[in-house]
Amino acid sequence: MSTPYPFTAIVGQDDLRLGLLLNAVSPAVGGVLVRGEKGTAKSTAVRALAALMPEVPVVSGCRFSCDPAAPDPACPDGPHEAGPGVSRPARTVELPVGASEDRLVGALDIERALSEGVKAFEPGLLADAHRGILYVDEVNLLHDHLVDLLLDAAAMGASYVEREGVSVRHAARFLLVGTMNPEEGELRPQLLDRFGLTVEVAASRDTDQRVEVVRRRLAYDDDPAGFGARWAEEEGALRERIAAARLLLPRVVLGDGVLRQIAATCAAFEVDGMRADIVMARTATALAAWAGREEVTAEDVRQAALLALPHRRRRNPFDAPGLDEEKLDDTLREAEGDPDGGDGDDDGPGGGGGGVPPQGGGPDAPDRGEAPGDDTSDSAPAGDGGPESGQQPAPARGSSPEQRPVGASEPFRAKMLSVPGLGEGAAGRRSRARTEHGRTTGARRPEGALTKLHLAATVQAAAPHQRARGRSGRGLVVRRDDLRQATREGREGNLVLFVVDASGSMAARQRMGAVKGAVLSLLLDAYQRRDKVGLVTFRGRDAEVALPPTSSVDAAAARLESLPTGGRTPLAAGLLKAHDVLRVERLRDPSRRPLLVVVTDGRATGGPDPVALAARAGRLHSAEGTASVVVDCETGVVRLGLAAQLARELGGSAVTLDELRADSIAGLVKDVTAAGRAA
Repeated sequence: MSTPYPFTAIVGQDDLRLGLLLNAVSPAVGGVLVRGEKGTAKSTAVRALAALMPEVPVVSGCRFSCDPAAPDPACPDGPHEAGPGVSRPARTVELPVGASEDRLVGALDIERALSEGVKAFEPGLLADAHRGILYVDEVNLLHDHLVDLLLDAAAMGASYVEREGVSVRHAARFLLVGTMNPEEGELRPQLLDRFGLTVEVAASRDTDQRVEVVRRRLAYDDDPAGFGARWAEEEGALRERIAAARLLLPRVVLGDGVLRQIAATCAAFEVDGMRADIVMARTATALAAWAGREEVTAEDVRQAALLALPHRRRRNPFDAPGLDEEKLDDTLREAEGDPDGGDGDDDGPGGGGGGVPPQGGGPDAPDRGEAPGDDTSDSAPAGDGGPESGQQPAPARGSSPEQRPVGASEPFRAKMLSVPGLGEGAAGRRSRARTEHGRTTGARRPEGALTKLHLAATVQAAAPHQRARGRSGRGLVVRRDDLRQATREGREGNLVLFVVDASGSMAARQRMGAVKGAVLSLLLDAYQRRDKVGLVTFRGRDAEVALPPTSSVDAAAARLESLPTGGRTPLAAGLLKAHDVLRVERLRDPSRRPLLVVVTDGRATGGPDPVALAARAGRLHSAEGTASVVVDCETGVVRLGLAAQLARELGGSAVTLDELRADSIAGLVKDVTAAGRAA
């Protein structure tokens, strides 16, 4: 067995270490979500924590790790007789992103059911993780229904399985840790709320600290056992401190004044529901126990708020997680009844003696400041040859005049746009698809490895042959030809590629604000339906990929917000650029079907016969069967209808900005290519 990297040898990352240690002291805190860029010791810290956890006494032979001092009366392997049991190290169970529901919660033991005629339950990862650590790397990429299942189990302390004639309940209490890189997509706010704490991690910008990180890592890689031995004393001390805090935890007093501060803080920051209050109370109690105190202080409440509230303030994917610390200090003072007292200074993670012991080479937490954004708006507004354009300095040759970026109008609930037909892409919530999860619609012979057995169809296929196969006992004689794969229908996520006209014809501030608001609404819809998104813009003389296809919808929203406008309208260039992007994505992810959303007024300028060129580019998408919709941004009394013409060339449909609202019409765009096929 390889030697894990010592927890105490991790440099810096005080919030990360504190969040993990508080959950080790009190698993009732509800786990921790670690958000941060790649290469910031997220996985290293989680795996190192297991070595600090006390050994677990278990009933010998129990697959569900029952405590011999208090065995679970409902244990599927029970009932258990009282006894000393055996001790084993606490487990760290990793849930892969591609895991199935059966692997997570367990399922009917098909082999025993068919061969012996008995119903037997095969435990899943939730049973393996009981009384240990369940670690989900890249939790934001895990299918939503799996996240729901494991968070429900973490909240209830038990896993309930009702499927395939099996009804099983077993204990599932574990320390839940999820890590994620926000650049690869966000978790839904409803799922964020189910994690007790969240911490943000980033690589330190301090040279000395970075040098120490590299020095320690190289030393560990050269001699893991020797490096671990050098940190054994610190590891032992931290292990003893965790055990002492666990023993002290039941004696910690949570006074009425402190409870009032917790309630006032959650109310002031307008968090939904009561889970935040409960998590803050448990976290503050764990902080006091970690500091060796029997009474919770205001500083414990403050630190608990910084760990438990930032992710609960996030209402949609475009909100940045965070907490106004000045407002937090004011709220705590007012709830304490002393509006003038205290200066709100923070002594660092776990203030009031509750922080993680400082490690050598880790002087300070990483700087959390953000670099100032680039100012891309360096010229005054200019249109497509309007009367104001002559008053502006002439742009340099080859450049396009542009406006300052216009803010988006208020987003709205958008009408659902779906891809017609039946796909087989990644699980999501947009278009109909054959998926691993969903309602069972039938059975078929498996074409490859059997993944979802249709039990009734399998038994039905095997039943007529039992006498010929010499069946004599209870078990069913089943051969491979009898096996049937369940076919299920659910929803898939798509690649939604936005092609946005940023030319001078769209440059009126009010108009562009409405256009950005509409695209922002569609982005929010794509986030909720678990799509990948990409952004192509065109203006001046060419088109560019403002954002390659990604699962990070908030990154697309940020690019959209800073999008400048102005210049000619190279519509054909935008469509051809989109064609290149889709061609590459079909090679990378052939099962994910694309949906092309072109946001334009349909005008095309620049070059010889730009309208005909745009039409030919549109027919290129139509020939490849790309589902498409044109959002018609043309305004005014006199309309040319160019966007509708473009939609016909694309083989799709056209909708106006008003029609895009979900509450404006009924059933306009169920299948976005229906109009094109009917024409």
